Amino acid sequence: MAIVLWLGSWFVMPEAFALTPIELTNISYKDCPKELAEGNVTSGGSSAPANCFMVTGKAKNPSGKMVYDADVFGRILDANGEPILQNRSRLGAIPELPPGVSDFEIRISVPANQPTPLKLEKFKASGFAGNVNPSI
Repeated sequence: MAIVLWLGSWFVMPEAFALTPIELTNISYKDCPKELAEGNVTSGGSSAPANCFMVTGKAKNPSGKMVYDADVFGRILDANGEPILQNRSRLGAIPELPPGVSDFEIRISVPANQPTPLKLEKFKASGFAGNVNPSI
């Protein structure tokens, strides 16, 4: 019986492991609402003042199924072309995306000493066809 189950597991893959690519368009940013705007950027135990921005855009889910936990990747540069988030391209996640086109927004913190306007480049996302949260 154990051998049958083991062999059967080769042919059945849970939906949660199927990554779905998500196209992101109309990417822009705006200042955070006042209740989200305060904060610091921390690194190596020290903190520095930060500006809060909301990255917004449209996310296109072509799968025909709900997509969960879509990781958003992209590059954000300051006005001088310097990266905002060193060595990090994952910016956040979109918890749920129904089939079709949806609006999304992700909060980012930018060190206050980095000049604006920001340049947003190479944005993309991918998520899961099934819920990947083990507590649900």
